[in-house]
Amino acid sequence: MSLDDAMSGGRPAPRAPQSREAFEARLRAIGAERYHDLHPFHDQLHGGGCTPDQVRAWVLNRWQYQATIPMKDAAFMSRVEDPSLRRAWRSRIEDHDGTDENPGGIVRWLKLAEAVGLDPDYVASGQGVLPAVRFACDAYLHFVREKPLLEAVASSLTELFAPKIHANRIEGMLQHYDFANDVSMSYFKKRLTEAPKDVAFGLDWVLTHADTAEKQDAAAAALEFKTNMLWAQLDAIEHAYVTPARIPPGAWRPGEGML
Repeated sequence: MSLDDAMSGGRPAPRAPQSREAFEARLRAIGAERYHDLHPFHDQLHGGGCTPDQVRAWVLNRWQYQATIPMKDAAFMSRVEDPSLRRAWRSRIEDHDGTDENPGGIVRWLKLAEAVGLDPDYVASGQGVLPAVRFACDAYLHFVREKPLLEAVASSLTELFAPKIHANRIEGMLQHYDFANDVSMSYFKKRLTEAPKDVAFGLDWVLTHADTAEKQDAAAAALEFKTNMLWAQLDAIEHAYVTPARIPPGAWRPGEGML
C-alpha cells in the first residue's frame, strides 16, 4: 500500500483530471480513430462507386437520423434548467426544423431525396428504414433523454469532425453524380457554416464542465457512443444494399417510394 493510500484509509487517491488542452486532444483523437468518414461505404459513396439505388438507400436511411436530431435537441432542452444554456441550444432545432422565413435542414434533405428520384413524402414517412438504423437512432434519442447533461452535450461533439466529411461529400458528389447540384447539395453546404458555431459552444461547455477525471471519462465515452451509432448505420446500409445485399423484411427495396 502506498503512503497516499494509507493516508486515505486504503482508498486509492483520486485521479487528477487532464488539462483542458489534453482533454480536448483526447476528444479529437476519438474522431480521428472512430468517426464514420473512415467507413468504407463513404469511400464508395464519395468516389462515385455507388449505384443509383445504393445512393437512394443511403439518402432514405440517413433521413431517420436527420429527423431524430431536432427531437433529441428538444428532449435535451426539456431537461435544462439554465435559461442561458437553453437559449444557446435553441438554434439547433431551428437549423433543422427551419423557421417561417428560412427552410431548415429537414427540408433541404428532402430536396436531396427528390433529386435522387425518391418521393419526399415517402421518405418523410419513415417507411422502409432499415431496422438497425431505426434502432441506432432510437438509442441516440434515449441516450440524450436519460444520460447526464454533460454526456448528452459530449455526444454532439461528432460535429467537430463533420465539416471535413461534408466538404468531401460535396466535392465527390458534384464530380461523380448527375443529381448533384447547388440545390441537392444545399444541406451539406449549409452545415459548413452551421456546425462550427454549434461545436464551438458545445466543446467549450464540455471542457468547462468535465472538471474531474471521472466526468472526462464519461464525456469521452459519450462521444465514442455517438461515433459507434453513426458507424452502425453505415454497417446496416452496406450489409443490406452492397455486400452481401441482404435486405431485411420491411426495409426499402429498389423501385419503391419513387417519384
